[in-house]
Amino acid sequence: MFGIDAIDLARMQFAFTVSFHIIFPAFSIGLASYLAVLEGMWLWKKEEKYRQVFNYWKTIFAVGFGMGVVSGIVMAYQFGTNWAVFADKAGPVIGPLMGYEVLSAFFLEAGFLGIMLFGEKRVGPKLHFFATLMVAFGTLFSAFWILSVNSWMQTPTGHIINDVGQFVPDSWMAVIFNPSFPYRLTHMVLAAYLTTAFVIGAVGAYHLLKDKTNVNARLMFSMAMWIAAVVTPMQMVAGDQQGLNTLKYQPAKIAAIEGHYNNVTGAPLVLFGIPDDAEEKLLYPIEIPRLGSLILTHSWDGELKGLKSFPKDDRPNAFVVFWAFRGMVGMGMIMLTVGLWSLLRRYQGRLYTDKWLARAAVCAGPVGFVAVLCGWVTTEMGRQPWTVYGFLRTVDSASPLNAIEVGTSLIAFIIVYFLLFGTGVFYMLRLMSQSPANVIDQATTSLKRASGMTGAPSTLDPPQR
Repeated sequence: MFGIDAIDLARMQFAFTVSFHIIFPAFSIGLASYLAVLEGMWLWKKEEKYRQVFNYWKTIFAVGFGMGVVSGIVMAYQFGTNWAVFADKAGPVIGPLMGYEVLSAFFLEAGFLGIMLFGEKRVGPKLHFFATLMVAFGTLFSAFWILSVNSWMQTPTGHIINDVGQFVPDSWMAVIFNPSFPYRLTHMVLAAYLTTAFVIGAVGAYHLLKDKTNVNARLMFSMAMWIAAVVTPMQMVAGDQQGLNTLKYQPAKIAAIEGHYNNVTGAPLVLFGIPDDAEEKLLYPIEIPRLGSLILTHSWDGELKGLKSFPKDDRPNAFVVFWAFRGMVGMGMIMLTVGLWSLLRRYQGRLYTDKWLARAAVCAGPVGFVAVLCGWVTTEMGRQPWTVYGFLRTVDSASPLNAIEVGTSLIAFIIVYFLLFGTGVFYMLRLMSQSPANVIDQATTSLKRASGMTGAPSTLDPPQR
């Protein structure tokens, strides 16, 4: 179809659906923890602003959580439709792990979500806070299982291959806690917190630009900027550790990230360039001498392998991986700049009055999502041409489908996703545009209307006395 074979179309379809999906869990993981902090602060300090901001964001969380669930289900079906060989061979390993995610994490989230959204006046503040904590824990537990699956595909351990070519668990502990899992889980959770912080910071800044005395907007902006200032450096340390792990287990990915085709001792840090896989060289490089070796090997004279050290069939697409990684790092630099800027203004007593900082925070609202998408492109494209690194190639994992079938479903996905999730995102943005000073009644009305309860006595209303 259009000169593209079925396997590439299947990869495009999965890339498209996972790109839509990942932005919602990245947001809901961070937002669930933020809601737990807000409610805990309200119970501790008894200041109404924490409760008001909690009610502001819980409606937005509910919408984002729902879209994340729907978009995630579609991806699971693709294992059976487009990647049936992969599902057959890796199913004994990844099937139970994904099942554990549903039976533990998702059920935990879904079971307490209704109490968190509707039960405040029914169960009391302490039990309601417990429900919020369980929702937050469920989102983190979900990330635990999903990252375990994906990390096993990156650094597979703890399995044997049976007589029919299936991966069979030999040690579940080794499967779950595979070599890259702790680093990738930490990196992803911190990314989720930063993504959420910059959305919250953008919303708070937007309303501060309208009214710098808005107490709830000040709270949102202040908390978000603390996260930006504190978590961004932590994320850089976590990223460094993951880079060292990747160098050990996936050196070809690091070679593509760095743009090195030849083995280099005392390798420079390549800031920019154009990788040319056909010519096997980096065009127009802009470099800092020896810094690449210092960062990746912690030695000025450390040696880094180049892509020529690996067979051509085992190399990732260097151009995509090289630029996706730099997109992620670029977004990280923006986060760090905004975080440090906010610290300076906080010290000067101008955190809420610096209009340029507020404008920068509004503009930086999407940078977390961009960083997450660039990070996942780096990770997944860097793993190619393998689905299970070093064991099962992507070309051997696909279902026996023709290009017309896969291409038609891809077009259908694009149309439906943009209509469905575009509408959902638009609704979330409308909620965010409402002032946090008076959103409580509007949020309650929205939830009732969504449940078909407007205009009639509701079980959500407190008992009349």
